[in-house]
Parts: sequence; structure tokens; C-alpha cells
Amino acid sequence: MFELSDRVSKLKGVGPRYLKYLEKLNINTIKDLLWYFPFRYEDFSQIKKIDELKEGETVTIYGTISKISLRKSFRKKMFIIEAIVSDGSSTIKAIWFNQPYLLKTLKVNTTVSLSSKVKKQGKKLVLVSPAYEIISQQPLDKNFFDNLKHTARLVPIYPETKGLTSRGLRYLISQALKSVALPSEYLPFSILKKYQLLPLKIALEQIHFPDTLTLAQKAKERFVFESLFLSQLYLLKLKKQTLNLDYPKINLDVELLKSFVSSLPFNLTQDQKKTLWEISKNLNQSPMNRLLEGEVGSGKTLVAIGASLLVYKSDWQVAYLAPTEILAMQVYEKYKSFLSPFKVRIALLTSSGAKIFDDGLEGKISKKGLLRIISSSLPIIVIGTHALIQKNIVFEKLGLVIIDEQHRFGVEQRKKIIKETKTKKIPHVLSMTATPIPRTLALAFYGDLDLSIIRELPQERKKIITKLVLPEEREKVYQFIRNEVLKGRQVFVICPRIEETEVEPEKIVAYDLLTYIEKLNYEVKAVKKEYQKLKEEIFPDLKVEMLHGKMKSSEKEEIMKKFRNNEINILVSTSVVEVGIDILNATIMMIEGAEHFGLAQLHQFRGRVGRFKYQSYCFLFTENLSKSNISRLKSLEKYDDGFKLAEIDLSLRGPGQFLGTKQSGIPDLVMHSLIKKELMENVYQEAKKILETDSTLKKWPLLLKAFNEFTEKARRT
Repeated sequence: MFELSDRVSKLKGVGPRYLKYLEKLNINTIKDLLWYFPFRYEDFSQIKKIDELKEGETVTIYGTISKISLRKSFRKKMFIIEAIVSDGSSTIKAIWFNQPYLLKTLKVNTTVSLSSKVKKQGKKLVLVSPAYEIISQQPLDKNFFDNLKHTARLVPIYPETKGLTSRGLRYLISQALKSVALPSEYLPFSILKKYQLLPLKIALEQIHFPDTLTLAQKAKERFVFESLFLSQLYLLKLKKQTLNLDYPKINLDVELLKSFVSSLPFNLTQDQKKTLWEISKNLNQSPMNRLLEGEVGSGKTLVAIGASLLVYKSDWQVAYLAPTEILAMQVYEKYKSFLSPFKVRIALLTSSGAKIFDDGLEGKISKKGLLRIISSSLPIIVIGTHALIQKNIVFEKLGLVIIDEQHRFGVEQRKKIIKETKTKKIPHVLSMTATPIPRTLALAFYGDLDLSIIRELPQERKKIITKLVLPEEREKVYQFIRNEVLKGRQVFVICPRIEETEVEPEKIVAYDLLTYIEKLNYEVKAVKKEYQKLKEEIFPDLKVEMLHGKMKSSEKEEIMKKFRNNEINILVSTSVVEVGIDILNATIMMIEGAEHFGLAQLHQFRGRVGRFKYQSYCFLFTENLSKSNISRLKSLEKYDDGFKLAEIDLSLRGPGQFLGTKQSGIPDLVMHSLIKKELMENVYQEAKKILETDSTLKKWPLLLKAFNEFTEKARRT
């Protein structure tokens, strides 16, 4: 018997070539193989005699091959295998394409079970590319079909890779199920009973080779619950561990906060005040690990600035990570503007250079000079991109890390900056996102973080008028845009990106910078094409420029400077790189290929206009006239509540696409189940209850063993 921890190479038939294919699917151990679940099932359970077959039905027949031949189709340059199969009631032709090796397997007088959809060729019925199984060595008693794995049953279909098909995976999984010592049940009995979950051994058999679709679904429910349950235990234990760590105690200086709020040229919303106070108390009382969600333009950065001021005045350092250089520059300008009355030392560090603002004066500084300050105990607020997490940057006294658009930084990158500090105290962490994340996803992915939400927008904001533009309406909208520009207004144009790129799935970790950089190649082409069209054909009389991530920092800075100064009428930009820019005079957001974006993302783009007193507009251009696409995009005309749109987006596209890309290490069947609010709440509450009873899990030794294995895997991915 094998153990679950044994390498998959111990299984019969797994040589070096197969091992390479399995590793591509992250299958290294027998447990990895058994927990590699099908995403659907082919129903081949209807078994019929050949003379009973009808066109269009999916069936299984069994009979003997009386003739088999190979021919080559010269027109399509493919090999065609044709076999005549008889079961005593009649005969039927079976056809396979480009599988000449079948001649060695399927020989005359071989008894086979064949499963496929019945089609017509001329006046005769045929089986095209049927799944097959040789059954000549098995006794044809009443139970013989129970032993089949590829035909005559519900057949599992798995995510595949080149060189490894579902058939191959079924063979290995069947072998593993028969020869491995399956573990004892580790989910508490009370949970199994309460939610009517299948026991582990039965669930493993039924998810791979189900007797009925109902049992397949029940097996899926068990493993979804298991995966989410272990995940919640992991996140909640992380949260508890964080609370026991030593942390910088930041003075809760109420007078300083009042002074900051009164110095602002506008009033904070009630949500901003509440959130700033929530964060300030957290900084004073316990280690902070908090996610701040807020609508685009709701003023999250201002809350972060207030928190940074408290930390700075308590003699600690602050690191602010922005996803792009342009956004880092913009945040730096905001910090300077709002903190200048408080004599705060602020620096900007990007791959292109560094500058510092100190005691009301700004100047350039060498990177070495800035690194010396960072590695001293002097309080400073440093704003930058991923350049801040380079190995040679070591903060002496890091008190607060702020991560803007936190889902763009991989987990390992977030850990890196937190560890790069000489003090033994763990810095507070504030992650921010403009994507409203439904509670189910927040619990699943950020359950170790406390949550703050800013829903309220500044009162002076006008509602952005949003319109879906069909192909025949283009010219009319172009004319409207021209009229707005003649009034002095400016225009953003966002070009589409296709979310499913050529990036290898195993390289994708959350939405990290490597993935983001790899996607830029596609985007640059899209931007250049749109830029040429608008500049030369549509608006030759207007000032049109483009911006993308492959440009030099100096070029990007110069274009943004011109756009801010209204020297550019229309800016054509990539979808990922520059969506956070504040241009008060911009009143039109034009989005090409709107069908390629999620509703939450489109809502973020829309929020880049309407940031001043002028009426603003968002135009969604689409060439996809399908009913589902039109209905989806019209949601943006109807709703301006980002949280409502996020819920719709989640239900339509699923969690993987909602978060920007598919999450590494999370099975698809679990991802899809995150749409179910009640399930996630139940799992969260059960995990909480278990840890309240015994945070060490020693009362449940089998669960503790499974949890430790899960934790080890989570650290590796």
C-alpha cells in the first residue's frame, strides 16, 4: 500500500515523461493526484443495443470489432481510423481522427465498450471519436460495468495539459484509489452531521467515479467545505498570531488629528472620519493588519495620509507602496500638499530616481542618500513602487506599511517589505483597494485582515452619466466628445486587454507585478493602434497622446505633466497601468472593447472622471451585441454603487476573473463556490468556533495533521 505523502512516481506507468506533465499540473504526491478534481462529467451511463440507437443521443454500446482500417485524408492531411463493431443486434461504424496508434490497441475480435454521441453519416449512424475500453478479458456478468472507468458511467473530465489527458488521469487516479491507505476522517463529526457532508473516503470515490450526479455534487460540497474550512483556520490563526506580536505603539494624538482635519480645504465625509478614527485606535491598541475598501474617489488616500501623520509624529517611519510610478508620483504630491503645514519629511523613491520634501523645501536626493536616511532612525514617509522592496532597502524603524491597490502585489512581495526592518517590532499594515470586494471573497482571501469600508462619496460630486455605445452610435459620440473638448474639457481613452493571456497558469500568483509586466506587451499594441486611429482619423485637429507601461519614466512624467496642464486633449492609456490618475478637468471616460472588462473594473475606470464640479460622462464602446453582454454592460447605466456592481460581477464572472486573474493554489470548484454567501459565512463561523474551543487544535489530532499539511502547502505557493 502507498501513503498519501508518497511521490506520484511510485504509481505504475509514471515514468520521467509523465512525471513532467504531472508536475505542470502541480501534482507531485499521491495526495495531490487524489485532490485533483474533475471540473465536469460526461454522462455515458445510458447503455444500449446498436439496433436501439437514435441520432443525437449520448450512449454506451459494447460489442466486438469485426474490421478496422487506417486511411489518410489527403485534403485535410489527417489519419482516419474506421472500425466496424457488432453486438449481435446490428453493426455500427466508429471513427477516430489522428490516432493511428489505436491500430495496435483495437484489433479485430477485440470486445470493446464505446461511448459517444450518435451522429449520422449519410443515411447511416456512426460513433465519432468515441471513448473506448477493452473488456474482452472481463466476464460479462451483471457487475462488469462497475469496473469500467472511461465508458458506461459518469466519466470525470479533468483540467488537462499537453501530453496528459483525462483518460491518463483517470487511469492513475483509479490505481491510486485502490492502492493507497486513505486517511481517517479529520473533519469534526459535529460538522459532518450538521451540514450533511460525505465522509472523506466516500467523497474521494464519488468525486472521481460517481454513481450518480447527485453523489458527485455531494462529494464536491464536502471538498469545498473542507478547503474553505482549512483556509479559514489558517487565516484566523494568522490573525491571532499577529495580535500576539510586538508592534509599534502609535500615540493616539486626538489634537493632532483635529488639526489635520481642520487644515483640509474641504470637509471629510462621515465614512472617512469614522475610518480614520478606527485606524488611529488600531495603531495605538494592537498590531494592525487592515483592508480598507472604498469607492473610486471616496478619499482612501486622505485617510492613509492622516494615519501616516500619526505614525510620523510618533517617531516611526512609513512606507507607501503604489502599483505604478505615475501613481507613486501622484500620491507623493498629495502627501506634500496635505502635510506641508506639519513639517513632515516625505520622499519619493522609484526605479528612475528619488526626491525629498523636508521642512517645506523639495530637492533631488541620491538613492544612496535616501537609503541612509531610511536605515537611520529618522522618521520619514517614503512613497514608491516595488522598488521599495529591493534587498538593499532596510528600514530602521518601520511603523506602517500602506499597500495601494493591494491585490496587485503578490503575497510574497507583501511579506518581504514587512520583514525588511531592523526593529524587532512588526509594522502595522494598511492595504487599500478601490475594488469593492463582496464579504464572501473578503473572508476567503483576506480573513486575517480587519475590514474598513468607505461607501460615501464627497457631497459635491455629480453622478457620472454612463452610456453604452453601439457601433451605429459611434460618430454621434465622437462629435459629443469633440464638443466637450472645445469647452475646455479633457478625455481619457482606455484600451482593452484580454484577461486570458499567454501567461502560464503556474506563474500567476494573485495579481503580482510579474504577471502585470507580462501583460503589458499585449496592451502596448492595443494602445498604439487606438492612438493612431484617434489621432489620424477621428480627431486630427485635437491634441492626442498615449501612455503605456513600456515608456521611460521621464516620458510618462512629461505626458502626465502636459495632461494636467491641459496641453493634451485626449489621453489614450492602457487599462492596467494608469487607472488611478487624478485629472480634475477630465470629464469623459471612453472605454474601447468594454466587453473585455469586469463591471468592477469598468466602475473603477468611470471613477477617474467626475472628480471636480463639471458634469462627467462614461462611454462604453462594444462590438459584442450578444444579449448577455448588452445586459451586463447596461448594469453600469443603471447602478453607480460599486458594491452592488461587485456583487453582480461576482455572480456573472466568478471569483477568479473578478479578482483580476485566477488565484494560484485554489481549486476551480472552490473558487466557483465562493459565490454562495451562506456557505462562506457557515465555514467562517465553524472555524471561529473550533479555534475558540481549542486554538491549538490538539483536541482534534487528525484535523491538526490535515491543517499542518495545508499550512505547509500554503507557504510553498
